[in-house]
Amino acid sequence: MVDKNIFDADRETAWCPGCGNFPLRKSLAEALAGLDITPDRVAMFTGIGQAAKMPHYIRVNGFNGLHGRALPPALGFRMVNPELKVIVESGDGDTYGEGGNHILHNIRRNPDIAHFVHDNQIYGLTKGQASPTTGEEIKTEVQPYGITAAPFNPIKFAVAMGASFVARAFVGNQDHLIEMMQAAIEHEGYALVDILQPCVTFNKVNTYQWYKERSYLLDDDYDPTDYKAAVEKAEEWGDDIPLGIIYRNDARKPFRSKFDWLSDSFVKDYKEPAEYDDLMQEFA
Repeated sequence: MVDKNIFDADRETAWCPGCGNFPLRKSLAEALAGLDITPDRVAMFTGIGQAAKMPHYIRVNGFNGLHGRALPPALGFRMVNPELKVIVESGDGDTYGEGGNHILHNIRRNPDIAHFVHDNQIYGLTKGQASPTTGEEIKTEVQPYGITAAPFNPIKFAVAMGASFVARAFVGNQDHLIEMMQAAIEHEGYALVDILQPCVTFNKVNTYQWYKERSYLLDDDYDPTDYKAAVEKAEEWGDDIPLGIIYRNDARKPFRSKFDWLSDSFVKDYKEPAEYDDLMQEFA
């Protein structure tokens, strides 16, 4: 099996002590090692945010782009390179806020991408402003009178959109988180894992203890292929928060498989920039 320590980038991080990103990074390294995937076999795409710094701190191929725009380059990469595992790492603001339009159409297309959302229900990089998943009436330093909008439910949204794999995990249960990551990486299609991850500095409500008291693992007899049951589970939040694969539909074909003319291997034809002049002129 691959040594998990090979993913250690050996760099100082900008994360606060106790940040949920630390156990998440450790779990990702263990998940990849457990699947015998070496760093050179992974392409990671991120946008902006504390979660989006992951390619800086874990040793895999990485692309760090614009806020909320990790999915488009990941999809483009997946289309020309079916050989590497494609992982998108992002925060709840990056994905459900700035990237809201992209996740919507990504689910429609169902590309073979594992998407791990670090959901700490706050914008940590911008010092604590509310994110789309921040609870209603919760007060922050930026919103001292409380949040007036209802929180976005990413699980219900993804299930309703017919995403082929929807799961929730918690960094306080690393064995289960690793299991969810591995299932998502191995899934053929778009796999969303919403990962509950406390922000110890700017979110004083949704702490490790808060999640431990409320989260529970789905029973073994829960059927994630049952759409109606998935919708019901997606609505659970508050006193009872289900963890596990909420919904999956393996019948959906990955986006790339719909293009018969694409090669099964990496598209390696290289062209000089000048060879694209005609194409540039056409769209100028």
